[in-house]
Amino acid sequence: MKTMQKISLSLATAGTLLGTTALAGNLADPVVESVATPVYDVPVAASDWTGFYGGLNLGYGDVDGTGAADGDDTTYGVHLGYDYDFGDYVLGAELEYDDADIDLGGAANTDSVSRIKLRGGYDLGRTLIYATAGAAKLQTSIGDDTGEFFGLGVAYQVTDQFTVGGEVLEHRFDDIGGTGVDADATTFNFRGSYRF
Repeated sequence: MKTMQKISLSLATAGTLLGTTALAGNLADPVVESVATPVYDVPVAASDWTGFYGGLNLGYGDVDGTGAADGDDTTYGVHLGYDYDFGDYVLGAELEYDDADIDLGGAANTDSVSRIKLRGGYDLGRTLIYATAGAAKLQTSIGDDTGEFFGLGVAYQVTDQFTVGGEVLEHRFDDIGGTGVDADATTFNFRGSYRF
């Protein structure tokens, strides 16, 4: 009987060992499948402002002159310029002409204002925020004067070639046409430009 128990115990141990070995698998490393990671295309904003541009202005001018020489009215004109994009910053120059038939309280009429501008701003991709300054020539019915101006503007690239924007400019003119009449003028312009 003891021999039978020994044989049974030997068979049970051998069966357990063989069963464990069979459950252990084979010698090759298991294949691990990776989970697919979705790929998203990040849109890259166009930000190249380098090149020539030209366009149209539509705005409003408010003139505060000596005595009763005050007035306001709509303005319209054209502009032509060049910008160079340095990456984060943009520098440029521009010529601008606005027709401005503003009655200055019966004392005079403004005919036009021409500007030569320097501008510099920050490139935010499709948006450009800039400061501008330069010289302006005012033509009136009592004479002409050259003064200075400064202001702020913003431009937005609707497409790679077409931009829209706006500017606020503050002008100063002294002794217009030698008459002793001084004037400060504020203009607000909406602008559309084609870049080429």
